Amino acid sequence: MDYLKRHYATDYAPNTRETFRRQVLHQFVQAGVADYNPFEPDLPPNSPRAHYALSHLALQTVRAFGTSEWPNAAHKFNHDNQGSRERRTRERHFVPVRMPDGKQLELSPGSHNALQRAVVEEFVPRFAPGARLLYLGDAAKKDLVVDEDRLTVLGVAFSDHGKLPDILLHDEKRNWLFLIEAVTSHGPVSNKRVVELDALLAKCDAGRVYVTAFLDFTEFRRHMKVVAWETEVWLSEAPDHMIHYNGDRFLGPRSDESPS
Repeated sequence: MDYLKRHYATDYAPNTRETFRRQVLHQFVQAGVADYNPFEPDLPPNSPRAHYALSHLALQTVRAFGTSEWPNAAHKFNHDNQGSRERRTRERHFVPVRMPDGKQLELSPGSHNALQRAVVEEFVPRFAPGARLLYLGDAAKKDLVVDEDRLTVLGVAFSDHGKLPDILLHDEKRNWLFLIEAVTSHGPVSNKRVVELDALLAKCDAGRVYVTAFLDFTEFRRHMKVVAWETEVWLSEAPDHMIHYNGDRFLGPRSDESPS
């Protein structure tokens, strides 16, 4: 748009950027002429760093024009870009997650889902071994894993999915319900969030363990002042350790007043 303004004296309003993306750039990507986020392929869909670049194959093809290699280059370009190139590129950057039962899921790319993967694969075996995964949201698909039957039995209100934490786990032996927020863009388990979740769990008699998960200490420091007391903090860069916010308990339900 800046180029068109400079060289063609055509000034487009800022809110027409999406029109450029939908009516020009998306078609270039689908045709294999351009790549979407080639320099940071794991960027989430709403990242401000989203970018496009001429694809390597398109560049090779253009360079062959006017030479004896042109027919072969044009044929290869057409053969490799029959509407599947964008899909193949995106699939290579899915975030694979090994579930507690051994099954594997693929989450859409992005730091939030990478952190959720760390929670399932690193936090659960250490601090909630044998726990049953009841809910796991995906940044793009929203409800990826939902055990509605078990949630109903436990008395967890499920009518408004948007109020659920990112991950819900149930430790049947201890009857503990782990409510885990994976923080990359949204906030941690704050006092306000505890009140919201307590209302959601009004009919649930399982002990509640509130956990805020962070990728690293840098992200933790940004939110540490609003983390609710008597909740847990876990960092994927230090997976063997937990930070407990006050109290004489560690990793136990807020309703259990006996020390452990």
